Amino acid sequence: MKHAMTGWGIGMMAAGWVGLAGVAQGAEAPDPAKLVAAAPGHPRLLWRAGGEADVAAKLAADPVLRATAEAVKLCADRMLEEPPVVYRKEGRRLLGRSREALSRTLHLSFQARMTGDRRYIERAVREMQAAAAMPDWNPSHFLDTAEMTLALAVGYDWLHPHLDPAVRATVRTAIETKGLGPYLMKGSRHGWEKGGNNWNQVCHAGMLAGALALLEDDPARAAAVVSRAVAGLPSAMGVYVPDGNYPEGPGYWGYGTTFNVIAIALLESALGADFGLSGSAGFLKTGDFMLHATGPTRLPYNFSDCGSGMGSSSALHWFAARAKRPDWLWFEMPLLDREVAQVKASGGRAPDRTLPLTLIWAAAGARPAAPSSTAWFGHGQNPLACFRTSWTNDRAAWLAAKAGTPSASHGHMDVGSFVYEADGVRWAIDLGMQGYHAMESRGLDIWNGRQGSDRWRIFRYHNRAHNTLTVDGMEQTVGGKAPMTVDGPVASVDLASLYAGQLSGARRTFELRPEGRALIADAVRGGATNRTVRWTLVTPGVLKADGASAGWLESKDRRLRIEVEGPAGIRLASEPARGPNEFDEPNPGVSLVHFDVAVPAGAEVAWRVILTPGGVQVP
Repeated sequence: MKHAMTGWGIGMMAAGWVGLAGVAQGAEAPDPAKLVAAAPGHPRLLWRAGGEADVAAKLAADPVLRATAEAVKLCADRMLEEPPVVYRKEGRRLLGRSREALSRTLHLSFQARMTGDRRYIERAVREMQAAAAMPDWNPSHFLDTAEMTLALAVGYDWLHPHLDPAVRATVRTAIETKGLGPYLMKGSRHGWEKGGNNWNQVCHAGMLAGALALLEDDPARAAAVVSRAVAGLPSAMGVYVPDGNYPEGPGYWGYGTTFNVIAIALLESALGADFGLSGSAGFLKTGDFMLHATGPTRLPYNFSDCGSGMGSSSALHWFAARAKRPDWLWFEMPLLDREVAQVKASGGRAPDRTLPLTLIWAAAGARPAAPSSTAWFGHGQNPLACFRTSWTNDRAAWLAAKAGTPSASHGHMDVGSFVYEADGVRWAIDLGMQGYHAMESRGLDIWNGRQGSDRWRIFRYHNRAHNTLTVDGMEQTVGGKAPMTVDGPVASVDLASLYAGQLSGARRTFELRPEGRALIADAVRGGATNRTVRWTLVTPGVLKADGASAGWLESKDRRLRIEVEGPAGIRLASEPARGPNEFDEPNPGVSLVHFDVAVPAGAEVAWRVILTPGGVQVP
């Protein structure tokens, strides 16, 4: 993708600064004087001066965006009556307050720029003053600092022409001392700077916003922040290689990727170039991940620390417009319609702090096109295979299977797990995340990923609570890495390293047949001692057995046939999906349907499970 380059950008290209290789090899930061010369005046962050006319034209031409703008106004109007953010931490986090401040400055400042109404300006100023008066922005949990810095940087920049000199000074000082100060403090070290997860993306975006908002006041500081961000972001963006798969799951895709887009948009709007970041391998393909990892029910495959719900994504509109892929909006547009309706029904409760960015990034008249492929394979740290029978039938069958490793950021012991939908029901589910604060407040060390640590005591994180295999109740091996191969409609996962010391071999294959049946086949080889392997299905369905190894799962008025083919003695059973510890969250209405298989030492044992939707006629 080509972008217009300023004179400074061309000079940087000649100096080897455009393109990430030079930066990663330690190229010098940009000349501060050229940085200032390249940047336009305020507003310049994300939405340059004069951009209001472009948005107004979109709204005039597009009823969907016009309805979205009405929702943004409702949110801003409600915020006029709400008290400003207060300094209140939840455990070790101030993050909720930072996000509240960001939502308000974005909505109020957007509405101020579109209407010129002083009410929005004055309310945004009160929000920024309240944040500025806080004792700190909690730099010990730097996500909090980053989002608060972004909040004040956007308000300072977007409303700059309307701010009194005293207000400018107050906000500027807060950004300098509470945002950029902890980041740039001599001797400070930040593990996220070149980390491979969402922290890198969020924190660099916040620091870029603060530095570029105050560019004129300290060009050298801005040059240093730009240099560090452009050198650090590729470490996080490397996880998208080669096809856009995101190892932390759809929930953290929404967080990390949105802020990665914000970082790129900040550079482009303020400096006219993103230094090759958007050209990072796999990044502009990542819309495929979110598209295929969403089932016909419009719910995501919520692996890792992911919630079960799905909201609209401003970033997906950026990707769809940039890559010219309207199919990536297939689920996004209905989700946006739903959120707009929810805003109206709630009287203006903001569903997403970045909703105003949708109006800036979306292409006018963009409408979802039916995707062309019903199958997708994502490589990377947590390989993912997704198959479906139709895009246009809400009751289509969909099977998504995961390989990879529990050692990935926010990982669970879910390697070899899967989710499955048919007839409008998600029959095989992932329980998803458990709230961090509740666990941390009990003294659980949930961020210690070592074998046998507190993290793996949590029911939802252990393999026994996922649609995979458990050997004699033991954990999967944290350091194990399961590769995946896909051949046509069949995905195969080599699970051997996940059961090191438990089994000497394990392989699982997944297939979705055209009529909607799902086949999950396992072949294991015993190790040095006899073992018992448990096969588990986490499901909202109620098991009605009609034989030892067959039966029906029933959910409301829908049915799913489950049949097991394998060694004699297999018996299907069901129990509530309830963890053994008092700190495990309940899972009402969810069952573990399972069976056990004896695997003698050194023996090879195989079985397969067939899941057939109740309405399917099979010859």
